[in-house]
Amino acid sequence: MNKVITTPYDVAEHLRTPEESAAYLEACFEEANGDVAFIVKALNDIARAKGISQIAQDTGLSREKLYKVLSGENELSFDIVLKIMNALGLKLHASVF
Repeated sequence: MNKVITTPYDVAEHLRTPEESAAYLEACFEEANGDVAFIVKALNDIARAKGISQIAQDTGLSREKLYKVLSGENELSFDIVLKIMNALGLKLHASVF
């Protein structure tokens, strides 16, 4: 019998385009059910896909602060969410449901 070797799945490895990142974040918003930590994790995945150093530079935040915010270690304020989303090339919008 052959031995099956598996590796951990990392969604960041599959977020190659801004469109994929936007679709992923939109799906996470729909699934989050009010869970802020779930959205922070999604932003972390997208930021890792694009590169934390680049996002830190684009937001004006230090890499340390960005890591802490995206890990859930520091509280995430709405202005930082908007800075991160802007650096990721994403916009937040509202729609009627």
